[in-house]
Amino acid sequence: MSDVNTMRAVSQDDLGGPEVLKVVETRRPSPRPNEVLVRVRAAGVNPTDWKHRANGGFLGKPPFVLGWDVSGVVEATGIGVAAFRPGDEVFGMLPYPFGHGSHAEYVTVPARALAPKPAGIDHVRAGALPLVSLTAWQALVETAGLRAGQRVLIHAAAGGVGHVAVQIAKARGAYVIGTASAGKHAFLRELGVDEVIDYRERDFAEAVEDVDVVLDTIGGDHSVRSLRVLRKGGLVVSILPVGSDELYEEADRLGVRAVRMLVDADRAGMLEIARLVEEGALRPAIADTFPLAEAAEAHRRGETGRTAGKLVLVVD
Repeated sequence: MSDVNTMRAVSQDDLGGPEVLKVVETRRPSPRPNEVLVRVRAAGVNPTDWKHRANGGFLGKPPFVLGWDVSGVVEATGIGVAAFRPGDEVFGMLPYPFGHGSHAEYVTVPARALAPKPAGIDHVRAGALPLVSLTAWQALVETAGLRAGQRVLIHAAAGGVGHVAVQIAKARGAYVIGTASAGKHAFLRELGVDEVIDYRERDFAEAVEDVDVVLDTIGGDHSVRSLRVLRKGGLVVSILPVGSDELYEEADRLGVRAVRMLVDADRAGMLEIARLVEEGALRPAIADTFPLAEAAEAHRRGETGRTAGKLVLVVD
């Protein structure tokens, strides 16, 4: 049991497989000016978590506590915070990539990275949303300017980012094409996907054409091959931020566009996400939940690539 000065957190001392994760007792942080101390109730687990666990990514060498999603209750506020007070229910994404640390009982968050938690969903669903929903919103709405009537192709449409992107695209009035294995097609139909492609049976680059926007959640040759399905002037948005210049060179040759992006913490985006939730247009699918002590198992499940929706750590 943690006292008022300490907390439990999922940490690691080495890079490697899920077995490097362990629950430790560590110092409870204090909010600095313009920060909020949040008592974590739930925090999503995303591919970026297990990638950083395995190779360090942007964070370099451990020890570190992972986690960018958070839903919880304001415990304390730092100097200058006007938007929230203790007891408020909030959700949001810690600044990516260096604001990590939500896989713990408490975390400090810049106040402007948070929004009030929608009353219509619990902390588990709220904790599943921030990173994936901001990624999809910033890719489809802010970067691509997706409009009603446009055709959008979403790769891995049943995944964490994908299934949220589907709902955001449908809320914008787009015609949505999604790639997924056959076992996930019914799930995607329920979300409103207009056309589903089994990537194991059909080559999307031959099955799809005249697309306005492609959301590439896979990277590699998917990015370059996705250029071929675009109409003139269409856009591929890849959420994998690194890769070869071939993507841009081929886009220029074909008369289309391509960008790579990283998600960024943003209250305005979180307020838009909350609005969609409150309107009933967006609801995350929860594949499974795990207590902090089973974070390693959550990583194992995520790395299979077979889950539909989100995995969430629940803090008791």
